[in-house]
Amino acid sequence: MHILIDATPLLLRSAGVKNYLYYWIRHLRALAGSDSIATFPFSSLIGSLDHERSVAGRAATLAGLGRLQFLNRSHLPWSTRADLFHASTLMHNPPRKARLSATIYDMTCWLTPEFHTPRNAQAVRRFGEQVMKRADGLISISESSRRDAIRILGLAPEKIAVVYPGIPDSFFAVPLEAVKAARVRYRLERPYALFVGTVEPRKNLGALLDAWAGMGDSLRQEFDLVVAGPAGWRDPGVLSRLRSAPAGVRYLGYVPETELPGVTAGATAFVYPSLYEGFGFPVAQAMAAGVPVLTSNVSALPEVAAGAALLIDPRSAGEIRGGLEKLLLSPGLREELGRIGRIQAQRYRWRICAQECFDFFRKLAG
Repeated sequence: MHILIDATPLLLRSAGVKNYLYYWIRHLRALAGSDSIATFPFSSLIGSLDHERSVAGRAATLAGLGRLQFLNRSHLPWSTRADLFHASTLMHNPPRKARLSATIYDMTCWLTPEFHTPRNAQAVRRFGEQVMKRADGLISISESSRRDAIRILGLAPEKIAVVYPGIPDSFFAVPLEAVKAARVRYRLERPYALFVGTVEPRKNLGALLDAWAGMGDSLRQEFDLVVAGPAGWRDPGVLSRLRSAPAGVRYLGYVPETELPGVTAGATAFVYPSLYEGFGFPVAQAMAAGVPVLTSNVSALPEVAAGAALLIDPRSAGEIRGGLEKLLLSPGLREELGRIGRIQAQRYRWRICAQECFDFFRKLAG
């Protein structure tokens, strides 16, 4: 079986989707055996994962994106020798003869278009019409996203398989030296609650900052709130608040992938009050590291946490504040959530994801 995977998101600045594709393709190739895994628009991955820049050189990146734009804009039919083509949301004109599949990450461009640029929302909705509806089979990264896709696009339920993504192995056994190095590197001198994610409206950082400011003085004097993640879009007010360094709040900006396990494992608690997630990689990463989690009771987050997190209404700063206070004041609760979080996170291994996806591809390719 020959599989061709559209890897164009690896050429762009991205977070969750880029993270997924990078590790997913590497683990699929490790399991391939006599099967072959190639990538479009170039045949092999180049370089290490960096969410801020392309995994390929400048020339290869420009050539690859140029090829994608030509195929999308020309609408010309094209073919591949692959048995199956797995499209990304950037591809609107997939090859005609190969079996077609794609990944359903989330349905935010339909449910909450205000959390996206108009151009991005339009492009993803076009992908839904031109690729997802036409696909022979689809992989959803959560049951929550699967249900949303069936309801919104009218997709046949039997065409969609739920396969949970994986978490890098580095989060499951973080050495003490990595935690110490992260504390020194980022001057994390006090115990801290951690948020990891792009600064954008969907992540709900404004409500988190309000909740933190409303906590009692004694807790804010004992703990810091540490925010790690690059600036996204349309949240200048929140970004300004973060950069003004309010009392007890530390904004680290983008933390490289290699340093993130140490920063995560060193946290007293992890807080993630997102308004919608198709999966929620930062939550699963914190669970893998044994860090107790406070997260939202909406979308896929309760499914991913599976009882291993304290759940709150993300639209209530009061609930976020109450949850934080409960978690930070309860060592026993933190220990219990950290323990069951580690157990639940074992389900999110890339080798499991890759094997289940291979089974799906073999069935789809006949």
